[in-house]
Amino acid sequence: MDLDTGAVFAANMHSTDRGDTATLPDTLGSAACHLAAVEAALSAEAPAEVVADKGYHSREVLKSLDDGPWKTRIAEPRRDGFLRWHGDGEARRAVVNNRTRLLSGVARVAFKLRAEVVKRGFALILDRGGMRRAWLRGWENLHKRDLTHVAGYNLGLIMRLLTGAGMPQEFRTRVSAYLAAAATTTGGLFVLLIVLAGEQIAAVALSIEPGYPG
Repeated sequence: MDLDTGAVFAANMHSTDRGDTATLPDTLGSAACHLAAVEAALSAEAPAEVVADKGYHSREVLKSLDDGPWKTRIAEPRRDGFLRWHGDGEARRAVVNNRTRLLSGVARVAFKLRAEVVKRGFALILDRGGMRRAWLRGWENLHKRDLTHVAGYNLGLIMRLLTGAGMPQEFRTRVSAYLAAAATTTGGLFVLLIVLAGEQIAAVALSIEPGYPG
């Protein structure tokens, strides 16, 4: 999920026997493909930030993402004692780089946005959307339904951007006005004003003919 817009770029489903650290590369790969499809491809010169909780923190994940198109800001779990690297300098460098980025003010803002934007999106898709439990048979059917709910969520973001209302019910409650004008065959002017307020519609028509004093 993009923290700037709230849009979902990847909605993958994984087996429950795979941990978060094992599924993260697949999810990021899917997101990268979708970004490239909309001409927003990532690169090592212009990386995107990965903000995730401590469940996604592992040496292998940080090593695979270091110096790539993703800049990690993954929360580090609290551990007692010293970390032992056993000669793995790449893992040590990746962990230290991620830890350094976590200490910045950008990380604090990013994790605050994650708590607001991501949790709100999950609440709309999973709770209000009814996707906490889905009684469907087969992986493919479940994935289709999940993608449909995510697509509806993204469509709501587009509607809110274009009309100021993210849902049809909300749009109906807003007051809208439409003005149309057309020239008549006699050279006059026909003006139509339509005002929408909830379920109430009011229309005012005015015809101005040539020689009208006003």
